[in-house]
Amino acid sequence: MLKNLASSIIIYEKVKTTEAKAKTVKPLLEKIITTSIKGDLASRRELIRLLPQKMAVKKAMESLAVKYKDRRGGYSRIIKLGKRLGDNASMVQIELV
Repeated sequence: MLKNLASSIIIYEKVKTTEAKAKTVKPLLEKIITTSIKGDLASRRELIRLLPQKMAVKKAMESLAVKYKDRRGGYSRIIKLGKRLGDNASMVQIELV
């Protein structure tokens, strides 16, 4: 589930989800982007192992690696949106900076 959420964040660059899921997926997302910045074959294979969608691997290697090349970390942010009506869960938006 976390790998699918991470690939959705990479493809759409922002996703609305619960706070617990966002805090859990954030370290995985940071690792994926850091790996994509390396840009070699080994890192591409690592991304293929981590991400279930080929489009997410392609976008991470081609566009996000170039975008975050000079950045040392902190590729994502979590913005609180409020409570969900059905079960009162804390909703947030996790997005790429």
